Amino acid sequence: MKKIVAIIKPFKLDEVREALSEIGVTGLTVTEVKGFGRQKGHTELYRGAEYVVDFLPKVKLEIVVSDSGLDEAIEAIIKAARTGKIGDGKIFVSSIEQVVRIRTGELDEAAI
Repeated sequence: MKKIVAIIKPFKLDEVREALSEIGVTGLTVTEVKGFGRQKGHTELYRGAEYVVDFLPKVKLEIVVSDSGLDEAIEAIIKAARTGKIGDGKIFVSSIEQVVRIRTGELDEAAI
């Protein structure tokens, strides 16, 4: 099993969720986060004063998929989240040792 963590632009969340749903991903966790990469930040004007916004709003998705569903999930995220502009985000993949569904006690693949 693999855990996918994707950092994307907030306005792309619905498109990514729909794309994942179409390939059979039934659950995900979404967190509103702030950060920056190569995009750095930007300057804004507020009440006549200029200030730098270092951290930009992003959305973090966390998904656990079977090994066989990994490539399909990554492709779905990329296709739905890409705008072609800087700041589209990143995808991180890590291994999951065990999953337990609390309600039923199901383990691993059955618990996803």
